[in-house]
Amino acid sequence: MSLDIREIPEEHLDQILDLADLAFHEKDSDEKRERYRDVLSRCDRIGAYDDDTLVGQVAAHRFALSVPGTELGCAGLDFVAVAPTHRRRGLLARMMAEQWRRCAAAGQALSCLWASENAIYGRFGYAPGTEGYTVEIDSRRPLALRITPDPRPLRLIDAAKAPAVLDPVYEAARALRPGRFARDEAWWAKHVLDSDDDDDDEGPARIVVLGEPGAPVAGYAVYHVTAGTPRVVEVRELEADSAPVAAALWDYLASIDLTGKVVAWIRPLDDPLLLFAADRDQVRVTKQFPALWIRLVDVPAALTARSWAAPVDVVLQVHDRGVPANDGRFRLTADPDGATCTPTEAPAELTLDVRELAAGYLGGTPVARLVAAGLVVEHTPGAAARLDAALRIDLLPFAHEDY
Repeated sequence: MSLDIREIPEEHLDQILDLADLAFHEKDSDEKRERYRDVLSRCDRIGAYDDDTLVGQVAAHRFALSVPGTELGCAGLDFVAVAPTHRRRGLLARMMAEQWRRCAAAGQALSCLWASENAIYGRFGYAPGTEGYTVEIDSRRPLALRITPDPRPLRLIDAAKAPAVLDPVYEAARALRPGRFARDEAWWAKHVLDSDDDDDDEGPARIVVLGEPGAPVAGYAVYHVTAGTPRVVEVRELEADSAPVAAALWDYLASIDLTGKVVAWIRPLDDPLLLFAADRDQVRVTKQFPALWIRLVDVPAALTARSWAAPVDVVLQVHDRGVPANDGRFRLTADPDGATCTPTEAPAELTLDVRELAAGYLGGTPVARLVAAGLVVEHTPGAAARLDAALRIDLLPFAHEDY
């Protein structure tokens, strides 16, 4: 059989959807397939073909991902699938290699994904760059808070007007937390504010903002209310420029009539709600999980682009079986004014796989913790601590947009 890796043309978009349905045991509605066709038409698409039959696929969104101090081009993988008849033939590895080659050509230093199975992607150099909590609030009684909510008025706004109103708040938050995608108006409308027409139990998206009329808003929440008894307020997104603003929004969500619970399926690990809630029996973390997985496609470019909190001069031995240009020894010299990362013959102070470098890149996983876990080898005592001090960020990375 002839198994070729090549670009998937637009006339094969339905084949992509059929293969995704086969791999994930789903059958999407006509409306959802039409939305997916629109998404795929704007993605880069790589396929594995058995003669003229599509048997494997990788699509990639062209994202701009926030990293400490800046943003970088990032290929957001999606619709990854291999037909059950063609597993264990190395097709995924071949498609990944082609994807990374295209990333390099497009100047994308990073790749990312949401993993359908956590066991798959580590061997391809991906690691959780962010983690998240699922939080539930028992709203059958008033939300007990340790701080006073911001007293400015709350108001509901139309979804059509929301992108222009919400985007400045989102962008300000994005600059403070790595791991978040830039959005245009179409992404806001289709991926954040749109309701899933296939789910009869899900009410329409509601958008509440805080701030004086005519002034820039200080925070917002996007939510919907599900059917059932009791009804549940499901929070899609909440951003606030201060803890009192966040307190006002959570208080609003927990006080909506005829509801008994608030659920936010993903919140950052350092969410201030968990500190200013007065009763942690009322505000409970029900799950912690890996969120956005990151891979460094171009190690020197990724390391020199991000900002650094403290001076560091360290030699890294990086192992990368997938991208040969990353496999080698690099001298990283960085401080708050910038960084260089160049090949070197100097003795390695830290030896690590590109997967571990990805885990620490956004600042969410200390390298010293990876040393303690036996995943990074520290040849020079204190090298991990020095690198961690330089990688430090004020707020933990956070990604909640499972595209």
